Amino acid sequence: MAGQIKSVKPSLKQLQQSIQTITQPTWPSDEELTTENMGDMFMWMPKEHLCVLVYLITAMHSMQGGYLDKAQKYTDKALIQIEKLRSKSTVYDQQPILSTFQLLLLEQIIMCRLVMGNKALALQEISQACALCEQHPRLLTTHKAPLHTLLGLYAMSMNCMEAAEVQFSAALQISQERELWTFVHLNLAIVYLRTKREPEFQSLLERINPETLPSASHSLRAAAYYVQGLQSFFQARYNDAKRYLRESLKMANAEDLNRLTSCSLVLLGHIFLSLGNSRESMNMVTPAMQLASKIPDVHVQLWASAVLRDLYRLNCDPGRENEAYVTHCNYSQMLLKDHFTASQLPEHNLIHWTDGDFPVMLPHTTTPSIQRVSNHAGTLALPSSSNVMM
Repeated sequence: MAGQIKSVKPSLKQLQQSIQTITQPTWPSDEELTTENMGDMFMWMPKEHLCVLVYLITAMHSMQGGYLDKAQKYTDKALIQIEKLRSKSTVYDQQPILSTFQLLLLEQIIMCRLVMGNKALALQEISQACALCEQHPRLLTTHKAPLHTLLGLYAMSMNCMEAAEVQFSAALQISQERELWTFVHLNLAIVYLRTKREPEFQSLLERINPETLPSASHSLRAAAYYVQGLQSFFQARYNDAKRYLRESLKMANAEDLNRLTSCSLVLLGHIFLSLGNSRESMNMVTPAMQLASKIPDVHVQLWASAVLRDLYRLNCDPGRENEAYVTHCNYSQMLLKDHFTASQLPEHNLIHWTDGDFPVMLPHTTTPSIQRVSNHAGTLALPSSSNVMM
């Protein structure tokens, strides 16, 4: 997918309707449909596999668009279908495409968990993906770069920036896929911004410049504008930041990239707050909060509630200020609790894996320091790289 969530909707709907038709009990079996014509006898894959594929495409589409509940729904449907196919016949167990589908589905659900603030669950599913790669060594060869990328995203969400950098660097060393390569550089740029490493960020500028981005992806180009806006914000170059973010917002709105829209809105709201323009800030943050609640994106909700609290204080509205404060505390406590749970899981050791056998899952005996939970910069949603992972 090239990040054109809105444009592809009619084609996706037609695909879903087609698969519903051919999976009806009244539809002839694959054997009955074959004829003496050699062209008609070609069968790309069994309709049972096609059903899983359509679930997978729908989950990817929903994930990129920021419809996370829908993405989880279709991921669950696909995983159940895979288990059914494996239980029916040993023939299906020998079909490597089912394991590939399963790994791609795990990648989608892991990203959903991270956005929704369920890091512990995401980590356990990353461990499942690693176990699947251990069972099928060829999968590890083809999916190693995306696996490092997922570990990097998890490490970012845990504020383990050194580990995130190591994982992203490992992905870049082995990735041959342009979209994944671009995506990793964008997230690595956010790591450098959050750790105040301006020289390292500058070294990436050519690779993440939205005007010359080596990618045809609409969503990645929009994300590149967001990263540029984020850098300008950190440097207090607010006019530049607004210009980049408005471009990101325009592109995100054009293709229903809801998560990028909410991130751009809340950052614009933060900028207007810094400039003392409370009215414009409110106009940005209020829809950001509403959209983030629909996704749901807990990190944007946390960020937006903090901005709203300050806005209500400036407007001398103690009732709403307290309401925003309570909301912010609730999100913060929820994320802190999940952060602690994830840090204590033996699977947390995976963030230190770069090559060779996966580490032995030993439980932690010490409590790692918990840094600020508010992931204001966020992480970007992983693009489809099925052409390299299949």
